[in-house]
Amino acid sequence: MSPPVALHHVVDGPDGAPVLVLSGSLGSALEMWEPQVPALARHFRVVRYDLRGHGRSPVPPAPYDIADLGADLIALLDRLGAARAHLCGLSLGGMLSMWTAANHPERVDRLVVLCTSALLGPPELWVERAALVAARGTVAVADGVLSRWFTPALHARDPALVARMRAMLVATPAAGYAACCGAIQRMDLRADLAAIRAPALAIAGAEDPSTPPAHLSRIAGAIAGCRLAVVDGAAHLCNLEQPERVTALILEHLLERSDRERFPA
Repeated sequence: MSPPVALHHVVDGPDGAPVLVLSGSLGSALEMWEPQVPALARHFRVVRYDLRGHGRSPVPPAPYDIADLGADLIALLDRLGAARAHLCGLSLGGMLSMWTAANHPERVDRLVVLCTSALLGPPELWVERAALVAARGTVAVADGVLSRWFTPALHARDPALVARMRAMLVATPAAGYAACCGAIQRMDLRADLAAIRAPALAIAGAEDPSTPPAHLSRIAGAIAGCRLAVVDGAAHLCNLEQPERVTALILEHLLERSDRERFPA
């Protein structure tokens, strides 16, 4: 493992509230969670951050592994003085959140993973994508990525959102994106899932071509007590395509506890 990096992050919500960390997808920055922040910050101290190699976070030398990204998250919790936190991660963010919940169970309260996988092959796909991005930048994969991030209906309905997300993607440092491709290429969390003790929710996009619902179903089946929810009319970035439904699912899961009384709606 490489040393943890100091991640760029933003905090919203009451200082005394339970901590909720939102981890994003490959090629995104912390702004991808903007639709969820107003509702979540009424109940939680919401921490959004840029993954290593992304946004305004450092771009350390490759290779990166999922364990490195998980260690970055633990270091962020330490920096914030948070002994425990809820974790909510989408795609690559879900992978590192599952690793953290399995390997640092004492730090994780509840877990939400969205549009992710415990094993996302074939490895050759990630080798080829990393090489392409290293040679030509993230712009070289932008059209293909956006076609998987959103359904055709969303592309037609909200071209401004698609344009914003394209700009976010192409601004991602090529070296960081390529190194994170390597982390996904080498990742296999299937044996880790049984070690997760945090109450968990797996959310799938019904039309997600990158991590179809079957991937989330396998996760839900391997984590004791994990529930599965499938969101209609959503591809890979389901939190942006169906923000109200996804936010409601996250809140429903996280507020199944005394937080309801401490931070009423």
